[in-house]
Amino acid sequence: MSWYPVFLREMLLFRRKLFRVGYLFSAMVVPMIYLVTFGLGLGRNIDVGGMSYVAYLLPGLVAMSSMNNSYSWVSSALTLNRHYFKTFQVFVLAPVSPSAIMLGEVFAGMVKGLFASLLIICTGFLFTGMFVTTLFFLVALFLNCFLFASLGVITGMLAKSHEDTSTYNNFFILPMAFFCGTFIPVDRLPAILKAIVSILPLTHTNILIRKELFDGECLLSLTVLLFYTVLFFILGTWLINRYSE
Repeated sequence: MSWYPVFLREMLLFRRKLFRVGYLFSAMVVPMIYLVTFGLGLGRNIDVGGMSYVAYLLPGLVAMSSMNNSYSWVSSALTLNRHYFKTFQVFVLAPVSPSAIMLGEVFAGMVKGLFASLLIICTGFLFTGMFVTTLFFLVALFLNCFLFASLGVITGMLAKSHEDTSTYNNFFILPMAFFCGTFIPVDRLPAILKAIVSILPLTHTNILIRKELFDGECLLSLTVLLFYTVLFFILGTWLINRYSE
């Protein structure tokens, strides 16, 4: 439980932000714009794989929101704590292992990602009457939050300034949000682009999160997500372990 103090600190800070209207609004505004514009506007009369476009879009928005919030809150906070507030150095000097620091940061990022996802699920239910509760949905959501919170730690450890986090976001997170099956099936992309996005984690989150029955595609996506989860966690722990600023 040596990770708990790190997690508790982040949760105490999160509680202070939680009841601010700006925080709640920032977590919801972009997915809500997409839901209203694409789902209830352009996609009203479009079917995707035998389902309405809104039914297709809503799980994708949950996946995208969990990715954005789990990643961005961790990467931004860690970068600021390292370079400006100098509080991360306290964790490193304390008798806490790198893996415990990693777990505390990742679990905190997961909570923020899951909270943002819950907002989207509830708002989507109010707008569409749809509420997703499948086992695959929950597994994909938790893995997605964990792996992107781990990626947020990696970015936070590598970033040389707060501006660097925006650069990483523009090169990795933003393209995944649009091309990895959130808005349109990956099969409809050009062959070259399809080959690239097929190896990205959000693609497999979007596949798994929409599954109702277990099949080969489900197993493949689950395996890929577990691979990224372990890889990002190990790499983040290694970066914390070799931290020497």
